[in-house]
Amino acid sequence: MYSKSLAAVAVMLTLVSFGIASPALAHTGDAAAGGFVTGFLHPILGWDHVIAMVAVGLWGAFLGAPAVWLLPVTFPLVMALGGMLGAAGVPLPGIETGIAASGLVIGLAVLFAARPPLPVAAVIVAFFAIFHGHAHGAEMPGAVSPLAYAGGFVIGTGLLHLCGISFGLLTRSRAGALAVRGAGGVIAALGAGFLIGAL
Repeated sequence: MYSKSLAAVAVMLTLVSFGIASPALAHTGDAAAGGFVTGFLHPILGWDHVIAMVAVGLWGAFLGAPAVWLLPVTFPLVMALGGMLGAAGVPLPGIETGIAASGLVIGLAVLFAARPPLPVAAVIVAFFAIFHGHAHGAEMPGAVSPLAYAGGFVIGTGLLHLCGISFGLLTRSRAGALAVRGAGGVIAALGAGFLIGAL
């Protein structure tokens, strides 16, 4: 059991460490230069995206079934819609603010062990997914292969959710639950920092 928990932590730390190379925001406004790889790296190399997507997985794991799969499925589906809006040039006010707020809000939900009704949790996750998707989609038209780019950012997002779920499985023990809630606190603090920077 402990070996599985350690493996889950190792997977999460390995994937999140990809973001260390680029602590800046993932959405600079520059056109994407490539296809799948560029799209895949887009969410992973931006801490504002990383913390929110890991937090979704953490919260889903904390809430248990069916939230453990519903929240991480809801996020990329709605994010894809936001991506289409961004690629089409549909304006969305407060993109940076929405992305930053997502880490703060969902991180606080994990920290304080919030257990809203499942539809409420899904709506919260979906609301923030629009902003993340729009940021990805705004760079899609410049990609060599927009479809490959879109596939890349959806898969990258899914892996970040899996990191959160893997770490979130530690909630099965009392010490693990405290660790997960502590991770929520760290995510909320980082989200607050991004929010201050976005305002």
